[in-house]
Amino acid sequence: MNILPEEIIATAITHLRDILSLAIMHTPEQAALVIYDTQCPLAIALTESYQKVLPEAEFMDFDTISPAEIFAAFKKMKPFDLVVLIQSSSFRLNDFRIRVQLFEQSLKVIEHPHLARMIGWEPVYYIESLAYDPVYYRGVGHALKNRIDSASSGVVDSEGERLTFSAPFELAKINIGDYTGMKNVGGQFPIGEVFTEAQKLESVNGRVRIFAFADTSFRVNKPETPITLVITEGRVTDVIHSTPEFDAVLAAIRADEQEVWLRELGFGMNRAFTPDRTVSDIGTYERMCGIHLSLGSKHGVYKKSNFRTRDTWHHVDVFAVTHTVYLDDNIVFENGSWTI
Repeated sequence: MNILPEEIIATAITHLRDILSLAIMHTPEQAALVIYDTQCPLAIALTESYQKVLPEAEFMDFDTISPAEIFAAFKKMKPFDLVVLIQSSSFRLNDFRIRVQLFEQSLKVIEHPHLARMIGWEPVYYIESLAYDPVYYRGVGHALKNRIDSASSGVVDSEGERLTFSAPFELAKINIGDYTGMKNVGGQFPIGEVFTEAQKLESVNGRVRIFAFADTSFRVNKPETPITLVITEGRVTDVIHSTPEFDAVLAAIRADEQEVWLRELGFGMNRAFTPDRTVSDIGTYERMCGIHLSLGSKHGVYKKSNFRTRDTWHHVDVFAVTHTVYLDDNIVFENGSWTI
């Protein structure tokens, strides 16, 4: 299986070195373990790149070793050591995700899942998305969080259609490579997102055009014509220019939850992804520079009294045609970029 061109590997090495030093703050005194597979070109390319930037690390091929050997390697590690997971799909050793277990050991984690979903030019876009600009991510990210936390309302203008949030927002969470004061260091890469939701979900009304959505296979689906969602008191009440694939998503949500709630309001920051530069994996593309929303009542971060955890099943990302974004009366996004 061919890996990516050498110039792309060189770019990956540069970006990974920045992630390690500027975001994860890994030092030579801390041990590093890289668990990888060789099932797709992007996984092979990232493994080769990590071999360059972490020459002292231990490398283990997931497909050639036993779970017992992996657990033994984890057990040897000390708090603040680093584990990197390079996965063509998603590694499983038991009923829980590996990242959760590693965080419980106070280990730093960099996770690259579902790499085999990147096809065509997508591995190049993925590697470009690993670029870490601390001035941009931390400056804009914290400014967005501060503006969200103090706002009493917001509007997403998607080229004529307006989705209005007429109540304050939940305290925003950041995924910008700044782990100051956080319990866990690291997570899934690429990064670049600030997210929140309305404190009162029923305060969300209007229309929003979406150009892409997560289909039932967790892949990015981009219809020929944007789909318009009609939102009434926080719920999807009508859909214009739908597709069979999107109808299937809505049917699945309604089958389990009866209604289709709109919850997350995500402010994506990763400039490597745009409406025209997409990747197939929804968890990766979620960082796209612009607005994404979630459909379904599931959201593990924000608890709402009218939702019982056992009754929430779906969290489906949809991506808004984003012309302008307002927080209160202030424009925070226009012309394809954040303005604060």
